[in-house]
Amino acid sequence: MKKGKWGLIIFGLVIFIVGVTFPVWYGAGTSAPAPVLDMDTPVIKSMPNKKCVEDTAFIRAHHMKLLDAWRDEAVRDGHREYTAKDGRRFEKSLTGTCLQCHSNKSAFCDRCHNYVGAKPSCFSCHIVPEEVKK
Repeated sequence: MKKGKWGLIIFGLVIFIVGVTFPVWYGAGTSAPAPVLDMDTPVIKSMPNKKCVEDTAFIRAHHMKLLDAWRDEAVRDGHREYTAKDGRRFEKSLTGTCLQCHSNKSAFCDRCHNYVGAKPSCFSCHIVPEEVKK
């Protein structure tokens, strides 16, 4: 191979390596602290026997999968009741179930969604509780 071609190959490899590793070294040291959740649960505080549909660890890890499943099952299949692991039953409804306790969308939902860059479409259909009061 000619001398000039080796230079082009090495230059191409350097550009490739820089491009592939760019996200890693560009974001180094710029991570934001995790949001501190203000568990906006005025109903639960006033009614100590009231519990979330599932335990905290499950909800933190799987709430979007649960809400997506609720949407599909309720809207598409007509199955509107959810039975929790402990046997309690709930209406499959973001507004009628979740937002009854977690009513402050900006303090409860938006803080985490903004932190992870998620843009859920829940509120393109559901009414935010604060908007109802206004």
